[in-house]
Amino acid sequence: MKREGIGSETLTVPWGFATLVPMGSVIEPYVKTRRLRRVEYDRLVDLGMFAGERLELLDGLLVVREPQGSPHAAIAAQIGHVLETVFGPGWHPRLHSPLALDDESEPEPDVAVVAGGRRDYVRAHPSTAALVVEVADSSLRLDRRLKAGLYARAGLQDFWIVNLVEGVLEVHREPQPEADASYGWVYRSVEILRPPSIVTPLAVPGTRIPIADLLP
Repeated sequence: MKREGIGSETLTVPWGFATLVPMGSVIEPYVKTRRLRRVEYDRLVDLGMFAGERLELLDGLLVVREPQGSPHAAIAAQIGHVLETVFGPGWHPRLHSPLALDDESEPEPDVAVVAGGRRDYVRAHPSTAALVVEVADSSLRLDRRLKAGLYARAGLQDFWIVNLVEGVLEVHREPQPEADASYGWVYRSVEILRPPSIVTPLAVPGTRIPIADLLP
C-alpha cells in the first residue's frame, strides 16, 4: 500500500485502485483519484488488503471511519438489543456490518435492522434495511450530511441518528431528491425527539420505544 503526503493530509492509494480519504480532508485539484466500485472493494477486502483498517465505501470513495469511544460502542450494542426485542422474529439487527446499497456504496452503519436471520447473509451483504441507526458524537456532521444523503438516495425510509452531543434522537424520513443536497437526496421529514418521548419504527407499527432507552 502506497502512502502519499500532500500538504498536511495523507492520502492512501491501495495498489492504484482508488484514493482513501480521511474524513474532513480536502483533495487538491491536481490529485488524480479513481472511483472504486463495490465489487472491487469487496475483492480487496476478501484479499485482506485493508486488514485492521476501519473503512467504508461511500459513493466510490474509501472513507476512514472515526474511532469508537466507549459510550459510542456501548450505546450501539444497547440499541441493537432494544431493536431485536421490538422487531421480534423475522428481523435481524446487524451491528457495524456492511450494507451493499449500490454499485459504489457499502457503508457500515452502527445498527441496521434487516429482514431474515444471521444465516441469510452468509453469501452476500444485505442491500436494504427496514431501519438504519447511526450513533453520532464526533461523526455528527458526517451522519447528518453525507450518510443521510446516501441512505435517502438508496430509498431507506427510516434513518435515525442517536445524537450523543445533544442527547436527542433525530428521526429522518420521507426521502426525496434535491439537487443541492449531498448525493442529490435528502429526508424531507426530520423530527427531533427527547426523553420522555417515544418513537415507533415504520416497519413495526404499534410498537413504542422510549427515547431514554436509546440514549446513555
